[in-house]
Amino acid sequence: MPKLSKKLKEAHTKVDKTKQYPINEAIKIAKETSTTKFDSTIDIAFNLNVDPRHADQQIRGALVLPGGTGKTQKILVLTKTKLKEAIDAKADFVGGTELIQKIQKENWFEFDVVVATPEIMAELGKIGKLLGTKGLMPNPKTGTVTTDVVSAINDIKKGKVEYRTDKEGNIHSIIGKVSFNDENILKNYNAILDVIKKAKPAAVKGTYIKNVSISTTMGPGIKVLVDY
Repeated sequence: MPKLSKKLKEAHTKVDKTKQYPINEAIKIAKETSTTKFDSTIDIAFNLNVDPRHADQQIRGALVLPGGTGKTQKILVLTKTKLKEAIDAKADFVGGTELIQKIQKENWFEFDVVVATPEIMAELGKIGKLLGTKGLMPNPKTGTVTTDVVSAINDIKKGKVEYRTDKEGNIHSIIGKVSFNDENILKNYNAILDVIKKAKPAAVKGTYIKNVSISTTMGPGIKVLVDY
């Protein structure tokens, strides 16, 4: 296990690992325990009482964070029918078959998110594994397979984030940057908490959200008290 730096050791002393903090207090502690020289991302982690082996307990979707993400993402639009719309909406890269081939042959990944129109999905499926391992495969559930490429691009630029359960039933996302004011971080927290609550599978009995924690890049985890 790597040794903790002096700053990180000090940060850990500010967090009571046995306590669940009200979200307003957790945000303040997250900012106080950020140890990086750059503007750290504030992450959120949900531990859910779900079994992702069952299709009806797999949770996946996307939302636009009302306070934004603080990140600029490069957008690739793959389409045959909406080229002009995508260019006018200022996607970073726009094309069709030729860009799919570029990804396949040149291992080209100079983008952060892919939006695709339905008619190109059959071709895109040929490199599905390549995109899937990097979490870049477009999906209708997250609004990245659509005929309305303009709305998809605008949502991503406004601060759209995707979420999905991993094999252990956890969901990870971001809720902002350390430089954000507390109000915007709180808005983002409430927005993602709301969608996770509403996504509760019918098959889940008892406690659904087991734990929630927030942390900054390389900072300690801070457990959050969740109101049900």
